[in-house]
Parts: sequence; structure tokens; C-alpha cells
Amino acid sequence: MFLTISTSGAAGRPATDLGFLLHKHPDKAQRFSTSHGTAHVLYPEAGEERCTAALLLEVDPVALVRKGKERGRGGAPDSALAQYVNDRPYAASSLLAVAIGSVFSSAVKGQCTARPELPGQVWPLRIEVPVLPARGGAGLVERLFAPLGWKVTARPVALDERFPEWGDSRYVSLVLEGELRLADALRHLYVLLPVLDDAKHYWISSDEVDKLLRAGEGWLEGHPEQRLITNRYLGRRWSLTRDALDRLALARLAESDDTEPEELDNAVDEAEDTAERPVPLAVQRRQAILGVLRRSGAARVLDLGCGQGQLVGELLKDARFTEVVGVDVSVRALKEASRRLRLERMTERQAARVALLQGSLAYTDRRLTGYDAAVLSEVIEHLDLPRLPALEYAVFGAARPGTVVVTTPNVEYNVRWETLPAGHVRHGDHRFEWTREEFRAWAVEVAERHAYDVDFAPVGPEDPEVGPPTQMAVFRKHDTTTKHDTTGKHDTTRTTETTKEAKAA
Repeated sequence: MFLTISTSGAAGRPATDLGFLLHKHPDKAQRFSTSHGTAHVLYPEAGEERCTAALLLEVDPVALVRKGKERGRGGAPDSALAQYVNDRPYAASSLLAVAIGSVFSSAVKGQCTARPELPGQVWPLRIEVPVLPARGGAGLVERLFAPLGWKVTARPVALDERFPEWGDSRYVSLVLEGELRLADALRHLYVLLPVLDDAKHYWISSDEVDKLLRAGEGWLEGHPEQRLITNRYLGRRWSLTRDALDRLALARLAESDDTEPEELDNAVDEAEDTAERPVPLAVQRRQAILGVLRRSGAARVLDLGCGQGQLVGELLKDARFTEVVGVDVSVRALKEASRRLRLERMTERQAARVALLQGSLAYTDRRLTGYDAAVLSEVIEHLDLPRLPALEYAVFGAARPGTVVVTTPNVEYNVRWETLPAGHVRHGDHRFEWTREEFRAWAVEVAERHAYDVDFAPVGPEDPEVGPPTQMAVFRKHDTTTKHDTTGKHDTTRTTETTKEAKAA
């Protein structure tokens, strides 16, 4: 099993700097023990103009079978021979992916202590994998790597070159060329090698979801073959695949900007009078949400799907909100929110009012219980419809804040935007966009199931024919009453009458 990584030198940067990135000296041949064999790292060439690092993995088939039997996966009796006679020692697979993650762990993480400026630089890279199993053929290899910036050459390997009429095997000889960061290139290989093989040599457990999301951060969220990649990487285990897709959907939501088509239509030159510029819909939406929260008397507020923290920042400007918690599935978005809010520069008293938590809204979370209000601003449309009940229960059934504000696009208004093609949704990641009737029907059913009252309000200019661009539902829990005193403290009490109503519901 063989892999080479090559780069060329540039002005002021010798090609041998590849050794610093990989943490492997070009003048040495090194070996590393793995659970299924031995990995060797060597440099066939190492010069100022060009440097090539090679990873050679020697797999012990007997050790591989022994490990499988120790984990209770010995297989059926008729598969005994296949355990010893197979392509595992020779074709790139999850074994090679694990070796990449282990032997080049610092490079995969983008760390270089000796030269910390190198990991962030873009390098001209050429990666070669002589024998790669590809269930789906060369076309699938192209579809997986090309969207990531690679020039892909995948040449099918013949079953037997002496007999061309036999056709091609399921293996390809792969060459990838592109200008990328080395950490990104290695993470692409770490995920996509086992995806193309469509098999793993180890048991796939729930922690594989975290591995996938870590290695796929920054590129898997928007990959056109995201579902195929996720499903294959997780061994076609639907429960794990669904978890990963939910978290990726929320990550894409966090990464998407807050620009509506209407704002693009109204773009003006900076030299024009700013007083004539219309208020962006995103700003109108935040103002409407703030108005609801202020009227509700809420002091402790959750921003669920907070993204880069725009609403959190607005809430912190108002002293009546004594505690503001932003929740998002994307670590990157939370880091950007922290930077935007300048958390590191806050005084101790200011910092005590705000918290940013990583979490998925598809699961119940005890940290989110006991709050006065929660906001789901432009969140629900980023989830597949079958996953909405999970979010509904996590928010309305488990967390149960006193007030819940939900905003979502009004699809009827889309015809008013000339820049939005007919039949298209406002954002590429929207899984649906509802009419006013559809949104009301969903909101009323949610309120009935969880003992809330619900009211509706328009956000943005309301068209007499198609309504407002954004629709908002305000849910108020009617089985509790929340009392606030002048200090901002609160307590929640349940009345006997409303308790009976809630039980009946």
C-alpha cells in the first residue's frame, strides 16, 4: 500500500520545507508500528526544487484477521479463505487512512512547532496512489475530489493487461494535482479513501461521526456528494448518518451569510447617501425579535443556531437581558462569534452575561432548560422535514422556555425578487420554504402538542398579495407564569388550573 506527496519549490521557500510540515526529516527513513503492520516514511527525492515524501504501509494479513476475530467479527465459515486472500495489503483503504492520521497527525491538524507559518500556506501538491479501490469507478473519484480544488486523473486498472477484453477492475491509479494547504489535502484523503473503498477494517461506532466532522470541517458542509460521503464513511448505518447530516446542516447554516436576495437588489454604491439606503431585512428581523423579547419581560435568553453571533451582540447591548447564551453546532462559527463579540476583551462582569455553547438542536440538552426565552431565527428551513420533530421536542418538549420566537422565509414573497430565479429557494442550503398557511399549520400543531399559545407577525414590508418576506411565530407557554422583580431575578410557578390543562394536552 503506497502513497506519495510531492511539491515544488517557490521563491524563498525550498521544496524540502515539506519535511517540516510532515514532521519527518528528508534525510531519514523512518518506520512506525501500527495495529495491523508497519508504516514507513521515506523521501525518494528531496531537493530545493522538488521534494517527494512516500508513505509505505506493510499490512500483516494474519494480524488483520486476528484483530477482527478478537472483536467478534470472524465472519461466516465460507468466508475463511477471503479473510487471508484479499486486497487489504495492496490497495489503499481505511488502513492507509488510519496510517495517514497516525503517522502525519501533526500535519493533519495543521500544526508545525518549528515553522508555525508553514501550515497556513498554500502549496503546489501532487499526490499519487497507484492502486485505489473505487466502488463507483473513475467517475465517482472525479466527483469526490474535483469540487475540492483538485485536478483529478483516475486511470482504471485493467483486470489483466494481457486480456483487454476482460475489461477494467474496480481499481484506479489516482493522481491529484492542486494548490492547497497540506492539512486540507491530508484530511481529504483521510475521509475519501475509505469512502471510495466503501468498507472499513474496524467497527464503526458513534465516535466515527465526530471523526468525520473534524476531518470534514470546512469542506464537507458544502460538498455536492455530502450524503454519499457521509453514508459510506459511516458504514451505511442510518442512525449515524442522520446524526452527521443534521450536524452538517446546522454547520452550513452557521457558515452562511445573512444576506437576502432583496438586499442584493438594493445594493448601492458607497458614495451614495447612506440615509437613502433601505434597512436590510436581516436588521429588520433582529429588531423584530428584540421587540418581542423586550415585551415578554425575558431576562435569560437562548439564541439557538446563533451562527456568528449577530443577535447575541444586539442582546448584550440591552442591560435587561442579564444572561445570553448562543448555541451552534459549528465550532468554527462559535470561534467567529467569539471574535466578533470580542469576548477576550470583555470585563469579568460583562463576560458573566454571555456564553457560547456547541451543541446540536436535534438532541435534548439539559444545559438549555430553565430559560425565559429562546430564538430560532432562520433555522428550521435548514433541516430536512423528517428531522423537524426532533428539533421540536428538544426545544418545546425538553428545554421549554417561557417564550419561543421562530422566524422563517415566506416562500410566497420570493416572486418579488428579480434576482431570484423562479422555483429557487433563497439559500442553497434551504431544505424547504413554507407558505404562510403551511407555517401557521405547523406552528399551531406545535403549540397544541406542547401547551403553548402562538401568535404570528410579519417581518419586513408586507405585500398585499404575497405577504411579508419573513414570517414570525411567537410561542408563549401557557402552563407557567414568570415573575420578574427589579433586580432582574425571576422565578417560575405552575398554577393548578394550567397544570390540569397541560396534563390534558
